[in-house]
Amino acid sequence: MSGIVYLVGAGPGDPGLITVKALRLLQRADVVVYDRLANPELLAEARSGAELIDAGKAPGDQRLTQDETNALLVELGKQGKTVVRLKGGDPFVFGRGGEEALALAEAGVPFEVVPGVTSAVAVPAHAGIPVTHRGASTSVAFVTGNEDPTKEESQVNWKALATAAETLVVLMGLGNLPQIAEELNIGGLPLDCPVALIQQGAGPKQRTVVGNLGNIADLAHSEGLKPPVIAVFGNVVKLRERIAWYDTRPLFGKRVLVTRTRQQASTLAEQLAERGAEAIELPSIAIQAIQNNNSLEEAFSDLSSYHWLVFTSTNGVDIFFDHLRSSGMDTRSLAGVRVCAIGPATASAISAHGIVADLVPERFVSEALVEALAQKGIKDKNILVARAEAGREELRHGLEAAGANVNDIALYRTVIPSESQGRARDVFDAGVDIVTFASSSTVRNLIELLGGDISLLKTATVACIGPVTAATARDMGLTVHVEAQEYTIPGLVQALIDHLESGGG
Repeated sequence: MSGIVYLVGAGPGDPGLITVKALRLLQRADVVVYDRLANPELLAEARSGAELIDAGKAPGDQRLTQDETNALLVELGKQGKTVVRLKGGDPFVFGRGGEEALALAEAGVPFEVVPGVTSAVAVPAHAGIPVTHRGASTSVAFVTGNEDPTKEESQVNWKALATAAETLVVLMGLGNLPQIAEELNIGGLPLDCPVALIQQGAGPKQRTVVGNLGNIADLAHSEGLKPPVIAVFGNVVKLRERIAWYDTRPLFGKRVLVTRTRQQASTLAEQLAERGAEAIELPSIAIQAIQNNNSLEEAFSDLSSYHWLVFTSTNGVDIFFDHLRSSGMDTRSLAGVRVCAIGPATASAISAHGIVADLVPERFVSEALVEALAQKGIKDKNILVARAEAGREELRHGLEAAGANVNDIALYRTVIPSESQGRARDVFDAGVDIVTFASSSTVRNLIELLGGDISLLKTATVACIGPVTAATARDMGLTVHVEAQEYTIPGLVQALIDHLESGGG
């Protein structure tokens, strides 16, 4: 029985530019055959157990020839597999998708084409260059530059293209740029025609060099540009000065290490990426619920006796309610119990379980929480604190000093995730500009992952979510450059932006 092959455009650079249909197919494919221009982050979307095959083709480095790729797709289809052929940009815009479709059609293997966002349009857009613009360009030509324009059998008539369209977008032409520029000039394109070269477009390493037809080949050499590069010729290039947006974002070009748990990292990573950073996820902690938690079971047996239930983290919230449900109980068991959250993120986690926090202190630290509860009158009141095993003792001591009867129960412990073992040094060897810490545990565990070698952190900007985390970092010998004034993830991101905009490294 024959399977089906989907020729899928992954879009350029930014994995968020993949289409909804393409993502859905990727998530259910048996086999993914991908090339080097498809963002590797997308491979994480493949289902567990899917076979991943690298068919990447780069100058001087071919995993599979095109004929071998065609034959592979046919073979997989005939095996009854659901195959996604994941190609950068659009499969039918210089992606050789037509050749693969012909091979499949001739072999009688069912296939579909899923168009993608082509780099020919998206990459210039990310450089602030529209390929058409009223008053500047009403026509555009897309051309491959991956052949010798001086050879007799060249299919590209550069002289004719020089005046055929007001905007010329050349893909894969960096190696032939001197000859292309010469041929275009001979064809009538003036030497002062604006030209932009965009390297690794629509990604965190995007780089744009602007010149003119007369000097662009020399600029490409002196700036050390490497493929992939897209060249844009025409007056639309001038618009970049006014509407550049992608590479002018406040964190653009910064490699930022995210040390939160795998489950929590995406929130910070997304906010960093939205502001231009390249977020590198290296979880230094994982959450491990304490099993056979007799103290918690005892508390559940008499929840109505507590006046306050205090949560100090989102992790504690989720584990508490998981235990509650597994004990055959639900939120009705908390009727009459007031709930306190240490901060807005924790309050939001509580809300997800159908409960609105009665109290959130203005400052999101234990001392402020004690002060806020004390103002509510907690003398002789029973308080249940749900926290991490290595949580700070200041909370319990402060509540007891205010006269409360405190039942302090550890719900979980933080451990070093096995997936991060051995990765830390490789991450730092590749370069890290900023390290973010969202808890004291992330500080201690990252340093342990580095074998205690804090010298690797000396060249990075260290950013902490608040004073407690910052104090731990300093105690471990680190210099803290950024300390958020609002102890939240948005507060941490804004503190980083403020630091950089004020001239910080």
